[in-house]
Amino acid sequence: MPGTTEDRLLGGRVLLRQPKVGYRAAIDPVLLAAALDPKPGGHVLDIGCGAGAAALCLLARRPDLAVTGIEIQPGLAALARENAALNGVSDRFRVIEGDIATLQPDARFDMAMSNPPFLSPDRGNAPPDASKALAHVEGEADLPAWTRFAAKSLPHRGTLTLIHRADRLTELLAALAGAHFGSVVIFPLWPRLETPAKRVLVRAAQGGRAPLVLSPGLVLHGADGGFTPAAEAVLRDAAALRMG
Repeated sequence: MPGTTEDRLLGGRVLLRQPKVGYRAAIDPVLLAAALDPKPGGHVLDIGCGAGAAALCLLARRPDLAVTGIEIQPGLAALARENAALNGVSDRFRVIEGDIATLQPDARFDMAMSNPPFLSPDRGNAPPDASKALAHVEGEADLPAWTRFAAKSLPHRGTLTLIHRADRLTELLAALAGAHFGSVVIFPLWPRLETPAKRVLVRAAQGGRAPLVLSPGLVLHGADGGFTPAAEAVLRDAAALRMG
């Protein structure tokens, strides 16, 4: 993929090469990775791994884990493999190039994570860049398709953790229920105090039956516009998020 930048995540712990133009990782994959707490030696599925930002952040915090990523875009899949090598985790981060609409799920993972496209096809205009459009707007694999794929890749009680737009929470919960996920935990990400959440982290267990939990969430920015100490601990110091 021509035209890349080298960026650092987690206070420099992760080196990420990503496209100059198109989809670029910001804080969403970092927060997603921080929300996972796999068992020691666990194997995590990253559905739609992009250039590998979430997987690399998770592996930097938990060197005992292995991650398999699935990515539909060949250029991003190649960058993810390159980033795995640059960060010395090629033996723990495997990337499969493919489309979840046609791939056969492999039920051998302990848990899954995903930062799926945020927009439905009928919502607004797609970005002019084709790569960015594919990352931001649902295609043949809509939100229920993502949750069904995760369900078929997980054992009973295996968990799926996603980051998504707060205004699509109703659709996300319906998609999770349709794929037989339960024991849902919702973790709002507040831009500032007394402002509506724009993003949510959602964790659900395959076959779970526990009541839904609404966590206090995380306030990202203080009055001065900078990150709060709690957000800084996650984004720079590789602290984990306790979703509840």
